[in-house]
Amino acid sequence: MEASLEVKTPAAALTVGEGPSHGEELKASDEAITFMSSIEPAELQRCVFPDSLVTVSEGGRQVGSFSVTVEFARRIQQPCVRLHAQSQGAIDDSPCGTTVTVYLTTNLELLEEDYHEYVKLEGHILEKRCHMVQHDGQMMINKVTTVGEEVTKESVSYPTSVTRGLVTEGSILLLMRLIALRKTMPQNMTFISFNQGFHMSHITFSELGVKQMDIGGETVEVFGMERTVHSVEDGPATWQCYFLEDGHLASRVHVGSPVTVRLLQLPSQPGKGFEKIPLVWEEDMEMCSKFLDRKEELRVDNSSYFK
Repeated sequence: MEASLEVKTPAAALTVGEGPSHGEELKASDEAITFMSSIEPAELQRCVFPDSLVTVSEGGRQVGSFSVTVEFARRIQQPCVRLHAQSQGAIDDSPCGTTVTVYLTTNLELLEEDYHEYVKLEGHILEKRCHMVQHDGQMMINKVTTVGEEVTKESVSYPTSVTRGLVTEGSILLLMRLIALRKTMPQNMTFISFNQGFHMSHITFSELGVKQMDIGGETVEVFGMERTVHSVEDGPATWQCYFLEDGHLASRVHVGSPVTVRLLQLPSQPGKGFEKIPLVWEEDMEMCSKFLDRKEELRVDNSSYFK
């Protein structure tokens, strides 16, 4: 791994990012690699829909929002999948938010990701921006941290040969949708990711099974999974997520956190609950009038053309 040299100015610092030696590099499990390579285009097509949830406190008060959109796109003329996620809320009454935009291949290989996180404190702002991009056989990572007037810049790169099975904040959201739609979790699902210090860490997924959940007054069946980040520096962190049958996120909680991301209403199903009414324009006075007027316009146009 390469790192930039440290340079300090009155308003900015460019620090060294020391990474692990090649002998310490972690690897994703064979099962995780197999899962990523087995993704079919038809499965991705089923993932193209938006999610919109709210963040709720322990007392039931809405304190924020969470949204995800997935769509097919092109990046530098290369077909790919684009995911955009955004969360907004408050920490001790201080506004905060996170935005991530990621471009992925159809096998969830990272092409590019932009990550932005902020907390607006009294008198100053805490802000983190991270940009990852695959270029010339390297995974380039640049991070900028702003605390008031102080700016710290860090830059590292890994050869893509050691990033097989890499997942990020953005790609994890799509990965979980795919798992939820398959309704099964392979054993030993261990991926790799980068922590805040650019060191590799393992991320494991395990199945929580099926349970009943009340959403908007309706009781529905949801499929659960648990994600754990195994960081040597920060210790393990665990999230539990539950999904509807169609892949929509129903709830997400960071274990130990006092807030929960929750779906308030079931997504509307196209055509569900609506009866298709046949169109009989001859019996509709307004439509019939418009038809006859348009018919006369076309008759006049045709007459002029032949003349």
